[in-house]
Amino acid sequence: MGTDDSQSDAMGMGAMPWLGDLKKMAERFTLPGIDIAALIEWQRKDMEALAEANRQAYEGIQAMVSRRNEILQETLTQWQAAMKGFGSGDILTNQAETAKQQVEKAVANFRELSQMEAQARNSAWKVMQDRMQENLANLQKLLQPK
Repeated sequence: MGTDDSQSDAMGMGAMPWLGDLKKMAERFTLPGIDIAALIEWQRKDMEALAEANRQAYEGIQAMVSRRNEILQETLTQWQAAMKGFGSGDILTNQAETAKQQVEKAVANFRELSQMEAQARNSAWKVMQDRMQENLANLQKLLQPK
């Protein structure tokens, strides 16, 4: 019951060669009533779900960092423009209004970044939650009397 490279790639083991090694080792110690291929497939799906969750979390964090950098750039540009206005006579009026606008903008930016972070976390968690549900369904099938 050996596997060649095309079968390994078809089962998704090309990306995780250790699963193929595990399968070969398990085949040497076959036990009646235990489906080694099903166990290997189960582990492969778990690893794929974990990799997908990590990918989604990484992409979410990358988007959040990118947006944070955009916000920082916008803020610096706005502060530079505000500093140029200090030479005018109505400084106090402009200062109060500018400060109010900046606080409102900071709160909106913080809310946006918080929502991005929550979305990234929820997307990654959803992948893992779906896989756990699939594992529980498989376990229930295995425990049913035959």
